[in-house]
Amino acid sequence: MRSLLFVPGHDERKQEKALGSGADALILDLEDSVPEEFKARAREVTAAFVRAHGATLPLFVRINALSTPFAQDDIAAAAGMRCFGLMLPKCESARDVSRVDQRLSELESRRQGDGEPLRILPIVTETAASIFGLGTYASDKCPRLYGMLWGAEDLATDVGASANRHAGRYTAPFDLARSLCLFAASAARVLAVDAVYTDIKNADGLREEANAAAVAGFGAKAAIHPSQIPIINDAFTPSQASVDRSMAVVEAFAQHPEAGAVSIEGRMYDRPHLTAALRVIARSKDSHTEVR
Repeated sequence: MRSLLFVPGHDERKQEKALGSGADALILDLEDSVPEEFKARAREVTAAFVRAHGATLPLFVRINALSTPFAQDDIAAAAGMRCFGLMLPKCESARDVSRVDQRLSELESRRQGDGEPLRILPIVTETAASIFGLGTYASDKCPRLYGMLWGAEDLATDVGASANRHAGRYTAPFDLARSLCLFAASAARVLAVDAVYTDIKNADGLREEANAAAVAGFGAKAAIHPSQIPIINDAFTPSQASVDRSMAVVEAFAQHPEAGAVSIEGRMYDRPHLTAALRVIARSKDSHTEVR
């Protein structure tokens, strides 16, 4: 999974348009993009969309924060939809994931059928307190934990920052949050998802940020507009050259299984290179498009 596109949960037109975006997954939003008076309608519209398209591609449902009066109804609705997963905003630690896990388990035990348990994809840096909970996801890992997404917009509001970027780049506090999310997801062995790029008309800026995220170790990036999806997919799809090089590393170690390092065209590759090569190959197989 390389790209996840946010779509308002109450807007049928945007949902249908999102199907043709090329996104690897959609996030049907019940939270920020939905006015309070449309929360109930958003659940109904989203449920209908999941019923119609849930077998087509992974569909996440972003619920409202656990501190709101809408969260429990959202969780129940998501469980009833049998969508791919639930996105949990304002998540401050593994304890919040466990709370949702317990509620989902209760709801799933009541339903008939053998549907898969919903995954949970938390947004883990939207409050100042959440930064101090990042280490808990690996030590108290929930089996439902699918990945971890970091967010900069709500975090800026929570800490009182007038901006989270300067000259197009994240300022130090937000760059730290981004890095810590990457490390926390890696420690928990789940997908690290880079935050949205809000300047939707700046394709070059998005391309630079997405490529840098892929190089750093993120496995995917969220988007807020369909036009961003091709750029993100391109950034997170391994090149043919990198796949070929990775295959050569894997084959060399297969021929010398006891070796700690192998030589390919005069360059030495050790076991960490083998791990990285296997990751590139797996990512290329997971991509929904041909490697470029």
